[in-house]
Amino acid sequence: MPARIIFVSLILVIMTGCSIPKLSLPRLYKITVQQGNVITQEMIDQLKPGMTHSQIAFIMGEPILRNTFNENRWDYIYTVELPGYFRQDVRMSLFFEDDILAYFTGDLAPTAAKEKEETTEDVASAEVSEEAT
Repeated sequence: MPARIIFVSLILVIMTGCSIPKLSLPRLYKITVQQGNVITQEMIDQLKPGMTHSQIAFIMGEPILRNTFNENRWDYIYTVELPGYFRQDVRMSLFFEDDILAYFTGDLAPTAAKEKEETTEDVASAEVSEEAT
């Protein structure tokens, strides 16, 4: 008999435990983690083909990753993370020929190039709308 009372009371406790509203527990502080070289749009706007290694290092800083098999490539990576909420990765690769910047690729483009792309898209959409009428 006592085992049956204990069993029934245990079942009642478990069932009522499921119906209790969630208790709000204090949260842990989550620190913002930044890694790599900071890469901003202003830095990218300053890059021009024909710049030397030292000029690039002055603007962007020394690269985090240097390709040991290809000395003519510098890779910049910047990561910002707020755990559980936000993560942003920005990558840039700079390519040199004869110690002079030849071109660069990555997540950001110079502002002038973005404006040209937008202008080209606007002209193309205007042409399409004129053809439709």
